[in-house]
Amino acid sequence: MSKRKKKNSSGKVFIFLLLMGYLLYSIAVQMGYSFSYTPKESDIKKIKEIGEYVKEDFFSTIYNKLYYKLKTSDESLDGLEIQFIDVGQADAILIRSGKDNMLIDAGNNEDGKLLVNYLSNLGINDFKYVVGTHAHEDHIGGMDNVIRRFKIGQFYMPDAITTTPSFESVLDELDKKGYVYNVPEIGQKLKVGNAELTVIYTKDNPEDLNDSSIILLLEYDKVRALFTGDATGNVENEILDKNIRANILKVAHHGSRYSTIDKFLDKVNPQYAIISVGKDNDYGHPHEPILKKLKKRGIEVYRTDKLGTIILTTDGNKINIKSEKTETDGK
Repeated sequence: MSKRKKKNSSGKVFIFLLLMGYLLYSIAVQMGYSFSYTPKESDIKKIKEIGEYVKEDFFSTIYNKLYYKLKTSDESLDGLEIQFIDVGQADAILIRSGKDNMLIDAGNNEDGKLLVNYLSNLGINDFKYVVGTHAHEDHIGGMDNVIRRFKIGQFYMPDAITTTPSFESVLDELDKKGYVYNVPEIGQKLKVGNAELTVIYTKDNPEDLNDSSIILLLEYDKVRALFTGDATGNVENEILDKNIRANILKVAHHGSRYSTIDKFLDKVNPQYAIISVGKDNDYGHPHEPILKKLKKRGIEVYRTDKLGTIILTTDGNKINIKSEKTETDGK
């Protein structure tokens, strides 16, 4: 017991000294001095080891900030990574390329803190773009936690509001941070590293928030991915005249029978279909007719309820898919 106490004490002293150094560094930067430092792996390892002995108090907060700042110093991700994060019966999609991060949706209310922990543990401190595809709780429920924790460049939602506590909480957090939410325009381009996303659809549809969903098409060299929110077949039919062909399709509305119409699926013609869905959910998602459609066309299906978080990486040509169980489903 005494040995562990000694480690706690030395760890706090070490972190306190790091904090003092960081404060001096910040003052120097404000005075116009510039520095360039890439932390050694041994430095990061030591800070991480010490952090294991630090309790959840003032010093642990310092540890987290210092560790993640060092961990992400000048890092740049090669290629493109898309993570369909397992948040149960909900959506949360992380996109990373170069030094840019983007988040599409943020799960349910109970997923918020877990999602923030997961993203922080990846070394993420900021997002160039955050998108709430529409105002339903299973897409923006954890968004208040995300806004509170991360620096955000641009925040987007459709121009279809509601009065639910989840939506109001998002607006409150945006206001506290001095952010405003923007309504994207159809055809608008968003650059994430070397990837480019185009806004395919968004509409003010308060009668059916699902059909206000922001639909995005990502292009990275030869790889294309279509993100559909909870759009129904009505919207899918409306965008058939657009170039929506994609290697990867995020199946709309968790595999509901009211989405993924035949004409739309044939136009997209994906190789891979990702379904974000909760295990044993009350809606029976994904519905059997949708699974049969995908199987009939030889499309490979990946489901978060069976696999956990689905991680797709690509160099713009070859696509690699793996999955891992993550502590991100609050239910």
